[in-house]
Amino acid sequence: MRLKARDLVATLLVAAVMVPYVGYLLNGEMPFLKDPRGMSALGLLLGAVAFWVIRGSNDRGRIGRMEAGVAMLSAVLGIVAVGLAETAAAEVLLAVFMGSILVVLAIELIDHAGLLHHSGHPA
Repeated sequence: MRLKARDLVATLLVAAVMVPYVGYLLNGEMPFLKDPRGMSALGLLLGAVAFWVIRGSNDRGRIGRMEAGVAMLSAVLGIVAVGLAETAAAEVLLAVFMGSILVVLAIELIDHAGLLHHSGHPA
């Protein structure tokens, strides 16, 4: 398979999360993103849109369920990061959440490129 326009759009959406995150790490804040809660909320919103775009009409087989499960884990991390943004663990949760967004994107792109194959045996 080849990568499609939706893969590019999803990658750009993830970049729209990661670029401010890098600025947040370097400066301690970005315009409109003053704390871990704002950064987590941006990641949760744009990450969800990116997943919705990239999943599109994907196969709902075993690999699709695994990808959805990883994305759900990432979403839970995002919700926890937003909820615990005022605690001492906020920065660590934010970093783990941002990493999970990249993992979800990587898995989806690898699948769409045709590098992820299911070699299960029929039941």
